[in-house]
Amino acid sequence: MKIFFFLSLLFVSQVVSAQSVWQSKTSSWLTISPEQRKECFTLNDNLKKYLDKARNELTSTKEVLALAKSKGFKEFTEPSQVKPGAKLWINNRDRAVALVVVGSNQMITGSRLIATHHDSPRIDIKARPLYDASGYGMLQTIFYGGIKKYHWANIPLMLIGRVDTKDGKTIEVSIGDDPDEPVLIIPDAAPHADAPLRTRVYTGVFEGEELDPIVGSIPSAKGNITSQVMATLTEQFGITEEDLVSAELNLVPATSPRDVGLDKALTAAYGQDDRLCSFVAVNSILGLSAQPTFTSIAYLTDNEETGSINNTGAQSSFLSSLYGRLTEAELGTKYTDNETRKALHNAQVISADVNDGINPLFPNLSEASNAARLGFGVAIKRYGRSFDANSEFTARIRKVLDDNTIPWQTASYKVESGGGGTIGGFMSKEDMEVIDIGIPILSMHSTYEVSSKVDVWNLNKFFTAFYLLGK
Repeated sequence: MKIFFFLSLLFVSQVVSAQSVWQSKTSSWLTISPEQRKECFTLNDNLKKYLDKARNELTSTKEVLALAKSKGFKEFTEPSQVKPGAKLWINNRDRAVALVVVGSNQMITGSRLIATHHDSPRIDIKARPLYDASGYGMLQTIFYGGIKKYHWANIPLMLIGRVDTKDGKTIEVSIGDDPDEPVLIIPDAAPHADAPLRTRVYTGVFEGEELDPIVGSIPSAKGNITSQVMATLTEQFGITEEDLVSAELNLVPATSPRDVGLDKALTAAYGQDDRLCSFVAVNSILGLSAQPTFTSIAYLTDNEETGSINNTGAQSSFLSSLYGRLTEAELGTKYTDNETRKALHNAQVISADVNDGINPLFPNLSEASNAARLGFGVAIKRYGRSFDANSEFTARIRKVLDDNTIPWQTASYKVESGGGGTIGGFMSKEDMEVIDIGIPILSMHSTYEVSSKVDVWNLNKFFTAFYLLGK
């Protein structure tokens, strides 16, 4: 009887132990040294500098290329450049970009790709935007990506992008970034007069056609305000009203990244989905201190928030064409299209994107035992329904994390309560081995998202280890 009782206790203790593995995980802040904490804060200071400059995919590409060039990367133009140790960049129409460090092994034996997107939810300007309303000059807009429209009212907005003219000129536009420049505002209704609007609920507080900012209020001699606005644009940028048809102009928050909390452990900034992972993918490949065995690639794509469409999105053939160019450069006359297919088949890919973390105000929106928490490390995404990586590849990624003492967790959405995804599916279609990885953030898809600095630091460690991964 005593033996049976003892065995029963042993069995129960083993079950409890098995059930408490995830509960025993602690905050990553408790596992790093003072010196590592300094490294962590320095890395995140650089992230904030990048986010302050990279407000859309155009400015992100510009900033990434500037960083790459400062580290000795050269534009990939000739096959002869593809040799072990070469550092190359490829610019896809100023809206997507790839950085490549050529490995000692040929592409057909494998590669290490980290794919991200650097577009973010925002508000775009329509082709014929100017109109007068109740004594104000306004801009017609259309929102881009999954936003909560009420987030965008009553905050300072900057106007950025480019205008391309018939004579071949490209004019960069940026209004509202400098503190001395004006900002735009989408005005809300006052609580003293908004009774007819109070039956609206949640995301319908603002309708899509109501997200129009004030762009001016001084009328011309004839009383027209928009003509005065257009005159200002012509004077400042040399453009006409018809030039706005061939323009890509965006409204984004005119706010700067800031530390959050008295301990400064968190970072708040617009665009962390997903310029956070984009920055880390770039920072880690620029900082490689050793020659990779397999060619390493950081690939930043556009249009993820609208389905990865167009020729700069992840659904385009840009990546497979790049694999073809690199493979052909290595094999020369022995190259065939089948070699590109081999290179794609043997590629190992991290599809990196942030994910929703458990919110302290709305914890019931997450299924806590499978949701990710800020400060607890890299998140392996497990969606279910055939959207997960193959189990053997997931196990291999676990080994990389554990071998490099990198804290990790998993991320799954609550069933039938929402969801999300990454660009990984488009690479899986190319026969590449893909896993979805990220870190959790708060206030996702808002105008001021929040990340944990220690998670960013751990993600950088992991990306570096993955680039240098051997067999």
